[in-house]
Amino acid sequence: MATPEQRLADLGLALPEVVPPLAAYVPAVRTGGYVYTSGQLPLVDGKLAVTGKVGAEVSPEEAKEQARVCAVNALAAIGSVVGDLSAVVRIVKVVGFVASAPGFTGQPQVVNGASELLGEVFGEAGRHARSAVGVAVLPLDAPVEVEIVAEVR
Repeated sequence: MATPEQRLADLGLALPEVVPPLAAYVPAVRTGGYVYTSGQLPLVDGKLAVTGKVGAEVSPEEAKEQARVCAVNALAAIGSVVGDLSAVVRIVKVVGFVASAPGFTGQPQVVNGASELLGEVFGEAGRHARSAVGVAVLPLDAPVEVEIVAEVR
């Protein structure tokens, strides 16, 4: 059976270095059998590929791809506290925040970028409860931010 890291590689992805915190927090915390990630922005090599509000400067399709990047960053944060992603029993909860232009109501479709990736990596164990929330603005003018709760061994 392929490991989560192998499934990521099959998708052409690799776990990046953990994104350094932008303020006074840590990227992930393990307590008991769970890991809670901080909100992860779609940073790649320390930079955002796109900025702005979804439904204005950022298309829903671009934002969905950025949510996928957020999920990869969250997986890196999880891996940083458990060693490797084979320790993940299941993804329990995903919360996605979408910087939304007035009138934009497609937050669930944007956050699907993260949810679909988790399904591809963990299969049935990647199915999770979720919230997709529209917000006025996110740090660094990011279009999306994702946090994950994972049950781990």
